[in-house]
Amino acid sequence: MELDDISGVIIDCFEYDGIVFEDGFRADLLVAGCVIVELKSVEKLAPVHSKQLLTNLRLTHLQVGLLLNFGATTLKEGLHRIVNDLLPSASLRLRG
Repeated sequence: MELDDISGVIIDCFEYDGIVFEDGFRADLLVAGCVIVELKSVEKLAPVHSKQLLTNLRLTHLQVGLLLNFGATTLKEGLHRIVNDLLPSASLRLRG
């Protein structure tokens, strides 16, 4: 991966459900045009943090985002993968 593949991104204007929003949002990082990385530095993530990333994924029609909290004790605790429109796997359907 080259440095050109990683950038901050500002969505100035977007349309959702037929409504045009003039004021957009700013994602912290956009990697290779397909993964939004949202950076936080809080003691504990709140449910609103993952909902914010999921909303950004839906607005940009992207599938995968990473929520990275630098305030967590370890990287494992602070890294969360968020997926837009995740379909259940076959193994979960077979268990029911």
